[in-house]
Amino acid sequence: MIHYEKFKLANGLRVIFHKDTSSPMAVVNTLYDVGARDEDESQTGFAHLFEHLMFGGSVNIPDFDAPLQRAGGESNAFTSNDITNYYDVVPAQNIETALWLESDRMLSLAFTEKSLEVQRNVVIEEFKQRYLNQPYGDVWLQLRPLAFKVHPYKWATIGKEISHIENAKMEDVRAFFTKFYHPSNAILTIAGNFELNEVKELVEKWYGAIPSKPQPVRNLPKEPVQHEYRELTIARNVPADAFYYAFKMGNRLSASYYTADLVSDIMGRGQSSILYQALIANSQLATEIQCYILGSLDDGLIIISGKLNEHSSFEELDKLIWEELTKMIQQPVSDSTLTKVRNKWETGKAFSEMGLLSRAMNLALYELLGDIELINKEADFYNQITVQDMQQFCSNVFNKQNCSLLKVTRKPNSQSHD
Repeated sequence: MIHYEKFKLANGLRVIFHKDTSSPMAVVNTLYDVGARDEDESQTGFAHLFEHLMFGGSVNIPDFDAPLQRAGGESNAFTSNDITNYYDVVPAQNIETALWLESDRMLSLAFTEKSLEVQRNVVIEEFKQRYLNQPYGDVWLQLRPLAFKVHPYKWATIGKEISHIENAKMEDVRAFFTKFYHPSNAILTIAGNFELNEVKELVEKWYGAIPSKPQPVRNLPKEPVQHEYRELTIARNVPADAFYYAFKMGNRLSASYYTADLVSDIMGRGQSSILYQALIANSQLATEIQCYILGSLDDGLIIISGKLNEHSSFEELDKLIWEELTKMIQQPVSDSTLTKVRNKWETGKAFSEMGLLSRAMNLALYELLGDIELINKEADFYNQITVQDMQQFCSNVFNKQNCSLLKVTRKPNSQSHD
């Protein structure tokens, strides 16, 4: 059971406090309710660009990292299609350093041409290095628009194309900040060995004067139900042919989400999984196989991906994958298989909750989902899943017209690597 207290400032900032007496460290986690899905289709990559800009200094503090490091702390951030999350870990006695830094950049980020130029170049370099010049790097740039035709999940967090970042103008960047980076669009989590009154005083001191702004209204186009099988083959300089079967599934709050999570583990997590046994252990058709869900807040994807054995064909592999999916639809898995995968999930959850930072981030996410108590209730949802639920999920999801398949083939001049 994870305990927490919640309060809200007059300017709309939601605050969660999680008391932990066991650690000398404290966490300050700021979740902004903005991700790549909130971008304009002609200006993508802005949420990710901001993740970098937020470290470029504020009006009052030219260097974000130096004061934090002097206080014995460290910070980082990540952007997804759904959220942007910044976190600081500091010795508990230096928590005000983190609150000072975070509140100051929320209030008055420095919009200098120099900072924009520096961070723009960093992001463009990242785009080239991680997405364009790396084997399998552009998979998500290809798979997302294949699977999504309307919803903004059709572009990756890095953006649709480099030109969107190259052409980002100061007024566009400033407008994005003004719209999304303010108290009523943020959730602040503080975790550490403090008292609630102390936390309230500190948060009021550092954040209370930041002006309130209206919370942005999110009105995203809903992805229509997919009614046709989609397939795309791309040739790249890769060491082995690869495959990505993407099936539409429900959103983070749908009843089937938890079922999808367990199904993905049974199908393709570890050497005892169904697909590993069928495609690697028994047939040697593949050298790698995984099945996983994206965990998207809106309707997302469950994906089967892997790499082909050098002497295998896509046709052989495809036939065997659909045979295994058909088995999942036609006959329920055993109760013992379900129990085993549920136990694995519980172990993983318990392990992740050992970390103070992980707890702080999860509390913010569940608050964003609209029910923070989910952090303590989700185990019940997993325990209620039956083998029939899993069979029904497979029947609804694993069919051809709900599938988008991306195949990555080796260019003739690609070198094979063992």
